[in-house]
Amino acid sequence: MGPIPRAALAATLLFTLQAAPPQSLEQQFSQLRKSPPELYAFLLRMPKGGDLHNHLAGAIYAERFIDAAAASGLCVEKPDWKMIPTCTGPNDVDAKFADHDDHIYNEIINAYSMRNYVPGRQSPHDHFFDSFGLFSLADKGHTGEFVADLARRAADQNESYIELMALSGGSAVAKLEAAAGFDGNFESSADKLRAAGFEGVVSGLKNTVEQVEKDRRAALHCEQDGSSAPCQVLIRYVYQVLRESPKEQVFAQTMAGFALAASDPRVVAINFVQPEDGINSMRDYHLHMQMVEFCKRLYPKVHITLHAGELVSGLVPPDGLRFHIREALDIGHAERIGHGVDIMYETGAVDLLKQMHAKRTAVEIALTSNDVILGVRGIDHPFPIYRKYGVPVVIVTDDEGVNRSHLTQEYQRAVLTYGLTYADVKQIVRNSLEYSFLSGASYWADASYQTPVKACAAGGAKTKLCEAFLAASDKATAEADLERRFREFEAATIKK
Repeated sequence: MGPIPRAALAATLLFTLQAAPPQSLEQQFSQLRKSPPELYAFLLRMPKGGDLHNHLAGAIYAERFIDAAAASGLCVEKPDWKMIPTCTGPNDVDAKFADHDDHIYNEIINAYSMRNYVPGRQSPHDHFFDSFGLFSLADKGHTGEFVADLARRAADQNESYIELMALSGGSAVAKLEAAAGFDGNFESSADKLRAAGFEGVVSGLKNTVEQVEKDRRAALHCEQDGSSAPCQVLIRYVYQVLRESPKEQVFAQTMAGFALAASDPRVVAINFVQPEDGINSMRDYHLHMQMVEFCKRLYPKVHITLHAGELVSGLVPPDGLRFHIREALDIGHAERIGHGVDIMYETGAVDLLKQMHAKRTAVEIALTSNDVILGVRGIDHPFPIYRKYGVPVVIVTDDEGVNRSHLTQEYQRAVLTYGLTYADVKQIVRNSLEYSFLSGASYWADASYQTPVKACAAGGAKTKLCEAFLAASDKATAEADLERRFREFEAATIKK
């Protein structure tokens, strides 16, 4: 038999290509794990739902802080490059000149972030947390603009929702607690706070939220074009309690945060921030959880997410690793846990994991943050353990500016490190909205995300019954929108 004529061979090849079934997304994804750059491009376009653990101060890149400092007429002082109001010393540098000198510019970026960090006398943990005190002045007057920056970044990555830690009591609450004090009795201390002008302070915090939102929308020009992708990113706020403060301040902050979240729907939860291994954080941890429990009784509808277990062996004594997550759940009524790195050092760790699975307590996983701050990565990280026990996980950024990361890279890291499938990733993305603190009922009738609620199961989201259901629920609306984004993404991505 002679060779097949070229025309016949071409026709056979064309028929084969036309008849070949489309390559599934799972097959594509398996191939992409072998090529990190291509995987990144895929994940960048993929819908990512929400980022539920994002500190505004830590989310801003150092370059943006330099711009803001220049606009505000600030200076930076050597050798640590801390921002100061005015130049007074011979080594101070006007911020507006910083971006004209590569050496100064790069030194500031390195001081304000983990970029080019070199281990030495200062640990990565200390370098990270110390950086916040260096650039804190840049935030004054620019908060709304910074929130707008995050919205743009989120829109570029096909995110639709952010829960942003951007609010704290500040000087107003400090004055309040100074007048009221804390005598160890929650009831009497709360009464003293109310008598000292508590309602006025909470009203002032609501005005702050209003101003931040006004400035955010102005920076994004949402009044001119509210349909733009950054304007469509839904943002809710989480009130931050600074737990390294004296106990009387922590109590006043906690009360104020609960009252604010109970009265302003844009503030969806409270959280405790600052290093968990700090002096006050460790010494007063149990007391702090009791404060949260007391305020939860006063404001039962307020949501709670708590940094707990952001610790490793050696950072604190062994007994300091044994109870933080459990107390956050059992006393602090946490609905989500931030980090949870030391879970297997907790007393009764397996029972605790089973409890979290049964109660659907989600864990906010910040892989880059846990690596650069705590040195926990790969098989040493409990991410696969949480998944093994069926604990819901969400992937978050934590402090993407200081850590020089963003949400797409966090997903890329999770996929490459733990061999996640596309189905795994899609479930985690869906978790980010299901375990969010958005108001209203879920779009889903089951925990596996297979069946929508009855109102939307027949006929889809366009029926009048489903439209009415979605109109009554921010969460369901966001989840239905995520499904639309997935359909569009997958239709455009599946290779024929």
